[in-house]
Amino acid sequence: MSIVEEAPDFLQVFSDGSVKRFSPGVASASPESTDGFKSKDVIIDSSKPITGRIFLPSNPTSSKKLPVVVNFHGGGFCIGSTTWLGYHHFLGGLAVASQSIVVSVDYRLAPENRLPIAYEDCYYTFDWLSRQASSEPWLDKADLSRVFLTGDSAGGNITHNVAVKAICNRISCVKIRGLLLVHPYFGSEKRTEKEMAEEGAKDVASNDMFWRLSIPKGSNRDYFGCNFEKTELSATEWSDEFPAVVVYVAGLDFLKERGVMYAEFLQKKGVKEVKLVEAEKESHVFHVFDPVSKGAGLLQRNMGEFIRSY
Repeated sequence: MSIVEEAPDFLQVFSDGSVKRFSPGVASASPESTDGFKSKDVIIDSSKPITGRIFLPSNPTSSKKLPVVVNFHGGGFCIGSTTWLGYHHFLGGLAVASQSIVVSVDYRLAPENRLPIAYEDCYYTFDWLSRQASSEPWLDKADLSRVFLTGDSAGGNITHNVAVKAICNRISCVKIRGLLLVHPYFGSEKRTEKEMAEEGAKDVASNDMFWRLSIPKGSNRDYFGCNFEKTELSATEWSDEFPAVVVYVAGLDFLKERGVMYAEFLQKKGVKEVKLVEAEKESHVFHVFDPVSKGAGLLQRNMGEFIRSY
């Protein structure tokens, strides 16, 4: 048995189809206050399974209902978990900074579960939220008329595709007010200028591997989930129904180019509000690798301001 695909320190795929994943460290949920927030693990769908983690600010600054932020973790659709240390601390801090209830989803991973399964798992969270809001004590202050979707890297990709699915299905159980895409992971068969440059060869090879493992067999990088230009919505849906969007990019991130292209694409489609925010001296998902850094704190505050404005 040999290794046929590998992301060093994170993932190995073997010739028999088996997969081995490596975690950079996990954090247990704690119902007791830690760093201003508390957390709890939940089962979203035991049959699949889909699980999640709820983060609450320990001392909400308002007695009113709180907005709900639904988070989708990154990892090229193949790795990652809301239990990872970086995600746990960043999302807990985000709950405090935004004064919101954060529900982070652990969807099924590729290559065992190829796209669109991640989209379907994450979309199902809306149904779960609408049913649990009246029975889950940690959701008793959830304002389902103020729901925001966010995610980094592949999670940013999921944010876009789940929002599109919600628009197409005329979802009514929640009201999605905004999308916050952090260093989103998109692609296409047509290479960008940066992707064709010699110095980008290593990043291109890594991205190609994750797409190869995650998109349906027989598909290419013009699969709708990879190439946002394949999104099918009417002019009215783009201009009147698409939520407000903020796209976060990092200056040292190889994926910055695709993030900028995504923001420009939405603007051309007539989406009413699209913001692009750059962290100039930061790398891809820096907030996960150092969730207590100055840059991560700035990102949390900026995201909180966006959420509070809606």
